[in-house]
Amino acid sequence: MLTNPVVLSIVVMTILCLLRFNILLSILVSALVAGIMYQDGSFLDALTATTSTLITGMKGNLETSLSYILLGALAAAIANTNLTAILINSISKILSDTRTYFALIIAGVACFSQNLIPVHIAFIPILIPPLLPLMNKLKIDRRAVAAALTFGLKAPYVSLSVGFGLIFHGIIKRELENNGVKVEMSDISGVMWIGGASMLVGLLLAVFVFYRGKKEYQNTEATTIEMKEAEFAKSLKMTKKEWAVLGGAVVAFGIQILTSSMPLGALLGLLVMIVFGGIEYKKIDNIMDSGLAMMAFIAFIMLVAAGFGAVLRESGGIEQLVSFASSLAGGKLGGAILMLAIGLLVTMGIGTSFGTIPIIATIYVPLALNLGFSPAAIILLVGIAAALGDAGSPASDSTLGPTSGLNADGQHNHIYDTCVPTFVFFNIPLMIGGVIGALVL
Repeated sequence: MLTNPVVLSIVVMTILCLLRFNILLSILVSALVAGIMYQDGSFLDALTATTSTLITGMKGNLETSLSYILLGALAAAIANTNLTAILINSISKILSDTRTYFALIIAGVACFSQNLIPVHIAFIPILIPPLLPLMNKLKIDRRAVAAALTFGLKAPYVSLSVGFGLIFHGIIKRELENNGVKVEMSDISGVMWIGGASMLVGLLLAVFVFYRGKKEYQNTEATTIEMKEAEFAKSLKMTKKEWAVLGGAVVAFGIQILTSSMPLGALLGLLVMIVFGGIEYKKIDNIMDSGLAMMAFIAFIMLVAAGFGAVLRESGGIEQLVSFASSLAGGKLGGAILMLAIGLLVTMGIGTSFGTIPIIATIYVPLALNLGFSPAAIILLVGIAAALGDAGSPASDSTLGPTSGLNADGQHNHIYDTCVPTFVFFNIPLMIGGVIGALVL
């Protein structure tokens, strides 16, 4: 099977990503490997034909990429005001009175960053460091908070067709249709709640069972600085600028609900911010540049991943791979486990659930159809296989974001305190929920 262009290219991509080679270049190199193996003619002709297929296939994710760039600008505009600090100050008053539900409240705030006010991970460096003194006082295990943050960054887009979830579900819909399975957005949200519920089980186990005990941390000089900044935040007030930005965020949220179009919602939200003074006219370029810096790399990964999926479909190796995998799986149970395990490996390497879908859907849809899975089960397998690995991957925003806040005083290890806990408490429940759900649906 190593002579199969699909298998070899996936192996090459996974190895390069696990070796921390640049993700974008890893996908491009892997696409060239697949193209060289199936294209006739000279080596140069094969490269040229593969590049053409890759570029043509990239158009499948143009809407997704535009959504990411506009959402990045929206997040940059919000971060350029005191709105987040004001909201966080209000939240901190609630947090100061409780220890038991601290992590759950943090998880709820993180959920809003994916849907209501789509700032992605930009809120974490603002929210978490000022709360470290309080967490130290309450002796809260930061691994529980890491799990809560990762839950909030992942569960909403996995299970809900809102905000980043609208993008995630839209990619699933498009890639399933590209591979012969016609579905609606309602079909996707109707089954992907299983992924969110599985993650909720993992969160509750982490917070109330494994990391409920007290853990000592030292108040360092960095912690003292963050405490002073938190005190300063209490004096902040809502001004015209903050109200305009909040209004723009509400418009963006409302439009995407009404039209199911994230780019349109983000664009109109930005225009509202500009018209009402949330974004100063002379700073529009700076906001757009910041948005590009935040999200453009992920947007390009999405484009190239779609192109890679097109190259794999053109390679002619899918049918051979499906036949081999079907015989190896031995049935639906084995097939579900095999697909989810491969998805875990690929996403761990790439570090993005969104970029994984166009690659794995090309293989999974024909395989799932051959094994007799229903469209609902195929949705769940593709969605959860893509989500697997994002939690626990050292290169994922879902782990890098929490560490950036929790390690502000140098007392939180990225691998052992963020990646390992999130890998265990989210990937295992997702795997179990995905297998059971696919067999039942």
